[in-house]
Amino acid sequence: MLSYKDAIREALYQSLALDKKVFLMGEGVYDPGGIFGTTLNLHKRFGKKRVIDLPIAENGFTGFAIGAALAGMRPVIVHPRMDFMLVSMDQIANHAAKWSYMFGAHQPVPLTIRCIIGRGWGSAAQHSQALEGLFMKIPGLKIVCPSNAYDAKGLLLAGIAENNPVIVVEHRWLFEGKEEVPEKVYFIPIGKAKIKRKGRDVTILAYSLMVREALDAAQILKEGYRIDAEVIDLRALAPLDKETIINSIRRTGRAVAVTLDWKTAGVASEIMATIDEGAFRCLKAPVERVTLPDCPTPGSEALEKEFYKSKDDIVRAVLKTMRRKPIN
Repeated sequence: MLSYKDAIREALYQSLALDKKVFLMGEGVYDPGGIFGTTLNLHKRFGKKRVIDLPIAENGFTGFAIGAALAGMRPVIVHPRMDFMLVSMDQIANHAAKWSYMFGAHQPVPLTIRCIIGRGWGSAAQHSQALEGLFMKIPGLKIVCPSNAYDAKGLLLAGIAENNPVIVVEHRWLFEGKEEVPEKVYFIPIGKAKIKRKGRDVTILAYSLMVREALDAAQILKEGYRIDAEVIDLRALAPLDKETIINSIRRTGRAVAVTLDWKTAGVASEIMATIDEGAFRCLKAPVERVTLPDCPTPGSEALEKEFYKSKDDIVRAVLKTMRRKPIN
């Protein structure tokens, strides 16, 4: 049994051990806490030339990492908060994402960027944003969002082995969750979703922390409403597994898209467009969305309870698409 955070650490350890071209860099990678435990003591095993602690200079060290990737290395950047990636947006969007295209696919950019999201501790508007929808819009980037320890290891290993830039979005509310994780090295294909629960009445599409909420919602729907919900863990947002999404909607005829980002121009919007283009004639009702409201993230605990979504919101969205009323 491994926790989500330990699965990440194991993936990093194995990548560093197997390939001398891999190196790890970020703010606090060998601090006593080791970035929530995910990089703990790696510098003691591999040295400070391969596990590199960095100053608060995101744009600069991202440029350094891209240069190293272009030279044949396999850098892994860690951002303790995804928000910090905005400081290096030019490097990510205009350089990392484009080099391969600009040079006819002859110049790979094997760069992995780990970033952590999640609410709590009063992190508020500048330290808890889920920006995956923003990066999803940029061609040339791959984006994975593991929802469990098994996927956290397999997707990170796959990302580090990729010859394209990969953003790995990790939710810190998942870090303590444990499950069986193979000790061996294994790779989960990037862009392949997984059906976590089969169902016939409605499809719930989710990723990261919201997969857990979707599974809880599916249980409530089964016990309280006799609604059989299919739950799909998207795993990756870019590329999006459109085939699995469309095939599921063709079976169930209804869909609820559950995301961690805002409503306007977000991940849910792209999921809805995918369904519209591939399975519109199969829909029995409009697709529903469970997203964050279009406002900055609040800091107080009371406002967070209103701002963030849970299994109860998913249940309400499913009932709406099923044209059923909640049981009081």
